[in-house]
Amino acid sequence: MTHPALSRRNAARRALQRGFSLVELMVVVFIMGLLATLIIVNVAPVGDRSRISKARSDIASLESVLEQYSLDLYNYPSAAEGLAALSAPPPGVDATLYRQGGYVRRIQKDPWGNPYQYVIPGTRSGGRFDLYSFGADGQPGGEGPDADIGNWD
Repeated sequence: MTHPALSRRNAARRALQRGFSLVELMVVVFIMGLLATLIIVNVAPVGDRSRISKARSDIASLESVLEQYSLDLYNYPSAAEGLAALSAPPPGVDATLYRQGGYVRRIQKDPWGNPYQYVIPGTRSGGRFDLYSFGADGQPGGEGPDADIGNWD
């Protein structure tokens, strides 16, 4: 028969052996941090590319809508009317020519939360109109993901 004090000591030793050491936990945390860093470095650029692609798609859609507006009303919206003329008839427009319900329900913002820019007459797109987003930085010009994205691309 074993002594009760030895039984308790063996039980305590077994309980300690079942847990993880501090070194083991630190290794696991280090590996998880390394994996998270690798994932972020590889996934972050995908978000930038998808935003740029979305902006190009939005611009192409708005450009098509502006062409339809021009076909119906024989002119593009003025600079003062802007893109708002696509969702509600501007003052002075012949209501019988304006498409019932408008050309778009509402004008979306670019993927970075800024309004799309509309300039008429256009200087960068060959004279009709310029339709563009300032890109990720929200400022004119820039390079890479911060570059302007427009209907001249």
